Amino acid sequence: MRIYKILNNNAAVVRDEQGREKIIMGKGICYQKKLGAEVDQAVVDKTFFLSAEDANSKFQVLVKDIPMEHIAIGEEIISQAREKLGKRLNDMVYISLIDHVHTSIVRFLDGITVKNVLLWDIKRFYKQEFEIGLWALARIKEQLKVELLQDEAGFIALHLANAQMDESSMHNMYEITKVMQEVLNIVKYFFQVEFQEEDVYYYRFITHLKFFAQRLVEHNNYEDDDNDDLFEVIRQKYERSYHCVERITQFIQKNTGIPCPGRSSFI
Repeated sequence: MRIYKILNNNAAVVRDEQGREKIIMGKGICYQKKLGAEVDQAVVDKTFFLSAEDANSKFQVLVKDIPMEHIAIGEEIISQAREKLGKRLNDMVYISLIDHVHTSIVRFLDGITVKNVLLWDIKRFYKQEFEIGLWALARIKEQLKVELLQDEAGFIALHLANAQMDESSMHNMYEITKVMQEVLNIVKYFFQVEFQEEDVYYYRFITHLKFFAQRLVEHNNYEDDDNDDLFEVIRQKYERSYHCVERITQFIQKNTGIPCPGRSSFI
């Protein structure tokens, strides 16, 4: 393979047989090399192929300014997430998560820590992602001798949850989590119940709530013109639940600034 673009001493862009750009990394891989120079495959430690053009160009900029070991640990976290979650992660996670890991390490070494105000809710709503976040902190400590706080495991979990969505932004993930938090509290106090977080019914409720919050924040709501009969049946049969939903609707409209969708949203 030949160098198409030099990013720094340790990273370059090459093109494969189909003309697709790939980013390769290895210690001193571009040292005293020029464009068009041949690269020995044996010195390549990492190869990245991001099919999304926007993600590819952003990642190239990121690689120029971030130490190779920070990129490597970020890639490890992403690989671990893919294996454990068994879900597709969009290419932008390479930019958002690796940049976050790098920034967190630099911040910590400068004596700066950031409190994650949603940590408790992230632990509840994104359990698998949070476990991967904890694994990431242990890996960072082992590889880089930097012991980040648990708050960072929560931030990593949000990046991974965000990467499972095609259109959301990180800002949306925070809004989605806040909506889930508030709705859960309203249900808890309305019915005076303590949730059994290991129960399958709680998991189903949280899954439904997560998709509702996502639709709400992204203004992507279902049409409900044909659900009048079903709505009336549910309203009469589950009167208390209906009043709880009314309270949730009022809260969302009053406190979040997000217009609440039609009455079928909780059905």
